[in-house]
Amino acid sequence: MRKVWVGLAALGLAVGGCEQDETRPNFEYAPDMVASVPYDSFAPNPNTGDGKTLLTPAKGTVPRGHLPLHLAAGPEAAERAGSELRNPYPSSPEVVARGQTAFQRYCAPCHGSGGLGDGPVTARFPMPPSLLAEHAVELPDGRIFHIITHGQGLMPAHGSQVAPEDRWKLVHYLRTLQNPARTARKETP
Repeated sequence: MRKVWVGLAALGLAVGGCEQDETRPNFEYAPDMVASVPYDSFAPNPNTGDGKTLLTPAKGTVPRGHLPLHLAAGPEAAERAGSELRNPYPSSPEVVARGQTAFQRYCAPCHGSGGLGDGPVTARFPMPPSLLAEHAVELPDGRIFHIITHGQGLMPAHGSQVAPEDRWKLVHYLRTLQNPARTARKETP
């Protein structure tokens, strides 16, 4: 019998809470949840150990969807990248098209739209080497990825500008520039 009364009381509260009388203020069940005091992301916070609201990630954490590159800048690391890194994206028309977009956006200003090193920036800076030259064609995909990431010679690093997946897709597009007959094969040579 008691369960019936409790059930009827709960039903009465639920139905009474649905009343929409704009002339009377509603009953607030948990005012602390309605009017909480949030901290802004970059505001000081006395409740945390370092006094910051936005906490730093734990050491060794990797952002979701990001594969870290454990190779530093430099010729030795570039050589290692050439032998250790493999392009994780198989060549397809979609991959090559995305690589072309990245190339036109980030590489063509210096290297030119055809990769010959004749981009519009070369009027003010030294002409970069042609990406169609024999030494560039012989570079492994991993080394090209490393060069895009960390730069080489006068070329600055583009790792902070170009997403890793776009760097790999850019390598596929570069290979199609170097060998036009290889537009969308399944494997990188």
